[in-house]
Amino acid sequence: MFDLAVVARYTSLLSFVIGMPTTVLTYVQVMRTRREAKEAREGLVYSENCLEFLLEDGTFINLVPLATLHSLPKPGDVVLLPGPAAMELAYSAYRVSRLEHLYSPVARAEGKAALLGQARLVKAVAHVQPVMG
Repeated sequence: MFDLAVVARYTSLLSFVIGMPTTVLTYVQVMRTRREAKEAREGLVYSENCLEFLLEDGTFINLVPLATLHSLPKPGDVVLLPGPAAMELAYSAYRVSRLEHLYSPVARAEGKAALLGQARLVKAVAHVQPVMG
């Protein structure tokens, strides 16, 4: 009938022809996904240490470095923000509806260990609504 040695040889060859490219492509896809995730995390760095103003629909308005602020706005405050770049001196008033604070654990710096539970403010997001009037 069938010689098992011949069948085993062909099934081994078929398994290698299908399995090896599948393994290589899976590895390539995993590495690509890891690289894309790393690039996405690094893409958020431009807004690190900043106060970001967002409309409630998620539209970005302005970005202000935290180092230039003497205090953060509170909910209910009215802020005057520059308008679009096409209109150089156009300003608009916005009311802060809520403020989100994003913290990061303090990393080791200059050989000193961070205290357990210690964190630093990385970013603040102020959700704003236009003031009509």
